[in-house]
Amino acid sequence: MDGHNQGRMTFIYRFVIYAIGFLLFCEWLRPLETVTETEDVSVFYIYGAFCFFISFLQVQWWLSMPLKLIGMAFIIDGLYIGERIFSMEWMTIVYEQILFNAEVIQTREWWQMTPLFRSLLFLILLWLMSYLLYYWFVIAKRMFLFVVMTIVYVTVLDTFTVYDGQWAIVRTFVLAMLALGLSSFLKEMDKESISVSNFRKAHIWVLPLVLITLFSTIAGYASPKLDPQWPDPVPYIESAAGGAGAGPGGGGAIQKVGYGENDSRLGGSFVQDDTPVFKALADGRRYWRIESKDTYTGKGWEDTLAQPVNDVGNVEYKTFTDQVETEEKSSFIRMERGASFNKLVYPYGLSSLNEEIIPPGYRFRVHENTGEIDTVKGDSPGRLGEYVVRYDFPSFEYQQLRAADSEDPEEIQGKYLQLPDSLPNRVKNLAGQIMKDKENRYDRAKAVETYFSANGFEYTTDNVPVPKKNQDYVDQFLFETQYGYCDNYSTSMVVMLRSQGIPARWVKGFTGGEKIDTTANGDGDIQNLYQVTSSNAHSWVEVYFPDIGWVPFEPTQGFTNNADFYSDINDEDEDGAATEEDDSTTDSEIGNPQQVEDSASNGSDAALGSASDRSYAWVWWTLAGAAAAGLVLYFTRYRWMTAWLIWRYRRNKDEKTYEKAYTYLLTVLNHKGIKRNPDQTLREYARMVDTHFQTNEMRRLTNSYERTLYRNEDQSKEWGKVTELWENLIKKALS
Repeated sequence: MDGHNQGRMTFIYRFVIYAIGFLLFCEWLRPLETVTETEDVSVFYIYGAFCFFISFLQVQWWLSMPLKLIGMAFIIDGLYIGERIFSMEWMTIVYEQILFNAEVIQTREWWQMTPLFRSLLFLILLWLMSYLLYYWFVIAKRMFLFVVMTIVYVTVLDTFTVYDGQWAIVRTFVLAMLALGLSSFLKEMDKESISVSNFRKAHIWVLPLVLITLFSTIAGYASPKLDPQWPDPVPYIESAAGGAGAGPGGGGAIQKVGYGENDSRLGGSFVQDDTPVFKALADGRRYWRIESKDTYTGKGWEDTLAQPVNDVGNVEYKTFTDQVETEEKSSFIRMERGASFNKLVYPYGLSSLNEEIIPPGYRFRVHENTGEIDTVKGDSPGRLGEYVVRYDFPSFEYQQLRAADSEDPEEIQGKYLQLPDSLPNRVKNLAGQIMKDKENRYDRAKAVETYFSANGFEYTTDNVPVPKKNQDYVDQFLFETQYGYCDNYSTSMVVMLRSQGIPARWVKGFTGGEKIDTTANGDGDIQNLYQVTSSNAHSWVEVYFPDIGWVPFEPTQGFTNNADFYSDINDEDEDGAATEEDDSTTDSEIGNPQQVEDSASNGSDAALGSASDRSYAWVWWTLAGAAAAGLVLYFTRYRWMTAWLIWRYRRNKDEKTYEKAYTYLLTVLNHKGIKRNPDQTLREYARMVDTHFQTNEMRRLTNSYERTLYRNEDQSKEWGKVTELWENLIKKALS
């Protein structure tokens, strides 16, 4: 092959291998939208491709670095900064962001890191990966480790999250087969000094590899597959960790615990997490609201009503009208380090914050439709450490709710009656049956709220399935599983109400938490101190009543609505006397709601918790020991492999053993930096090795190897000398 064709083939080989590396790397980015709160990963794909392309062209560092920095700046500008790019105001914002996040890192308050800075760090990671993958795939030709890491990454996410890795595994398998096959093919060509005389015939050599890959993929996909033959290991991990995790069970996945913003894919089991989020000093247990969502997709919830947003110095957000009777109250909130969001938590009837204890520079962004209140310091998200919230606690009168049955405003109907076209008819039919004998909106909503407890539905956070591709989340819960947690119950109630023309919305926040102390204020009023943790994260329902507003309902089995209801009539009807609050019960969302049965069991629960901690620690120590042992074996692999091969080669004195021993020696020398060029003969390489070690042992060993390989001479009589030469060279290389 002439030099032009040889260079052309090398270029095409590198391009194909590097392109496969980029496609494998894309499998790492693909799950981000599903398992994290990243809304759009397309910008990361674009920047990743840009960095990979520059790395492939091998542009000099003094040019590649500015190009990648400029690309990064354009992305950051488009996502987060409204000022003209590279203007003084733009530079000031970037500088302040870096300075603020540097302080956050120094104080280890990771939850305070801004989205801009997190995106910046991720873009830098993409930059580094573009270089590393070029080195692994093109220069070192060691792609097997990255292939294995990709397969492990996809399978772990498929097992423990809602991400469906079925097609990701297929794609990874195809790409890995092509990359490894092509790499091995060209290595053999270099080893045997085989050249392709005509580049246009190269497809004849590659065609078998492509055909084998396609055949293996199609056969593997189309072949019948047995059900799992081994027990699911996740429940074992859960039991060993003291209930720290839950397996996929009927097709579910483990979800994160606590408040999160991405609810587009509901389902899956939850893990127990008692990380403190905030403490609240109040006269009674409250539901702490954060936001509502309006659009049901069949798989989860999306927020399409985020606008308009008002910037205010103080906040007021009420979900009801002035016709509702209220009582002025206040609560003190202190956020913990475990809080990972920069939003206000507030009770129903929020009227204002006590400005005296709000640090200067803070303001609030109020989403009018959803009630989401972002806390902002300067131009960056910030979190209030503590604040006093004033609110008008509502009391809803039964007869007033039953009488509020007039026509809803068009704005409410347009926003809160949405349902996907794919919703199965049997969901609507069931809702109609539940409400058919009810004459007013309140009784209809109450009938749906109590339907679950009256029909054997079970509250659980374990083995909760994720809906399949063509399966509706609510339909699955109502007609197939009939068990789940708050998301299942609240979503189902909203969907059933909407199917019968009743506006409703899905609400998120925290339940009241656990009472840990009681005190009296200056007026002699009793105040309770509540500890709210990630396990109190909860979702519930708000139903719209004309002229009254939004009224909270609690359909989840084992939970009690903390809203106050009363009747002007002395004899309360069967639907509803006001429920007196019992501070001896806990409303933990992720914890078992049956904890309310016996508050005296706290001592035994604590003992179980300590046992769980010990079991959990044992698992982690075992995993850490295994990982350490694996690292030791990996970094000492040439030494223990050499000791084993010396023992083996001394026992076997055939040609095959001789060839393997010599090839292994070349591998060790290459690992230690004495690399053989592709166009270098064995004798030339042997002289280079002997020059490095100041001996003639490599030339003697190579001469013996060539006589065995090309002349078929029997070297068994010289085996002792040959073995000694081989061992000496190995020891020198490893010293």
